[in-house]
Amino acid sequence: MGGLGIIVNPLSGRDSRRLTARADTVSHESKRNQIARIVVGAVAAGCERILVPWEPRRLAISAVEHLQIGAKIEQVHTAITHSAQDTHAAVVAMREQGCRVLVVLGGDGTSRAVTKAWPDAVLMPLSTGTNNVFPLWIEPTIAGLAAGLIAAGRVAPAEVAPRAKIVHLDIEGEAPDLALVDALFLQGDRIGNLGPFEPQFMKTLVLTRAEPDAVGMSPLGGLLCPAGFADDWGVRVDFCGHDEGGQLLRAPVSPGLFRSAHVRGATRLPLGTPTLVEGPGILAFDGDRERALAPGQRATLTVTRTGPRVIDPRAVLRLAAEQGLMLNLPHWVDPYDGGTGGGCC
Repeated sequence: MGGLGIIVNPLSGRDSRRLTARADTVSHESKRNQIARIVVGAVAAGCERILVPWEPRRLAISAVEHLQIGAKIEQVHTAITHSAQDTHAAVVAMREQGCRVLVVLGGDGTSRAVTKAWPDAVLMPLSTGTNNVFPLWIEPTIAGLAAGLIAAGRVAPAEVAPRAKIVHLDIEGEAPDLALVDALFLQGDRIGNLGPFEPQFMKTLVLTRAEPDAVGMSPLGGLLCPAGFADDWGVRVDFCGHDEGGQLLRAPVSPGLFRSAHVRGATRLPLGTPTLVEGPGILAFDGDRERALAPGQRATLTVTRTGPRVIDPRAVLRLAAEQGLMLNLPHWVDPYDGGTGGGCC
C-alpha cells in the first residue's frame, strides 16, 4: 500500500503566543500552498498515494484535491475534538492504512503529538509553529521530493532517516510521557499557561538538543553546553534564585523575546543517565505545561535515542543522485504550467 501522509496543525503559527512575543503568524493559505508543494514534490518522486486528514478547515484536502498530477488522494476520517487528540487519531489511522512516511507541518509540540501516536514513525517535520527546534527549515517542494522517494519505496529509511533523541519521562503512579526537545520542571507556574516561561519558576531543564542558534528552551542549554541532533548526549540545566549565586544568562525564549535566567550549571547528560525531580511543581514538554507533580511525587527524565526516524533530505537527494533515481522517468505533465511539463524540446 505505502503512501505519504500529511499532518497539519491548523493552530500552529496562530495561537495566543503571538500576543506575548514577536513571532510571525502563519496563515491557512500559506499552509495550503506548502502542502501543495509537498505533494507535487512527492508525486514527482514516484509516490502514487497521498493520505490527508479530514478536518473542518479542509486545509490539506483543499490544497490537493484539484492538483491533477496523477496521484490517488485519500481522506482519512476520524472524530474531531479540536485538540491534540485529532492529530493522534489521524496518525493512528494513517498508520493502520499502510502509510510509510508522514510530513508534519507544525512546531515542536505537533511533532511530539505525532511521536506519541506513532513512536517509530518516519517523519519529515516542517516548521510552521512558534518555537521550532525539531522541525526542519526547508523548501516544501524539496521536502516532498525526499519524503516521496521513501514513501514510494525507492529509498530505504534506514539509510537516510536516523532516529531522534527523546526525553523519556517516568512519573510515579502515572503513565509515562516524552518530550522531543525539552522537558522543564517548574515551581510556581500553572498548567495550561501559554505565556513565556518566567525564569524565577524554572528549576531543572533536560534537553535532547541544546542549540545555541535556536529560540525557546534549547538555547538556555545551547549557549552554555551545545548538543545537536547527532550528539549522543543531552544537556541538563539547573536554575537558581537571583540571591543564590549562579551565572546570569540572557537567551531568546521566543521569537523577538529575551529573558535573563540565573543558571547554577549546565552539563552534558550521556544517553540513559536519569535526572530526578520531585514535586510539588509542574512539567512542561516542548513548550507546553501539561503534568502536575504532587508534593513528594517524583519523576525521572532520561535522554534516549528511541524517537522517530527523521528524514535527512540532503542525504536522500544525494543518494538519489548517486543512483540516478530521477533519470528516465515518464515526461512530467502538470496542468499548472499549461501541460507542457516545462520541456525544452
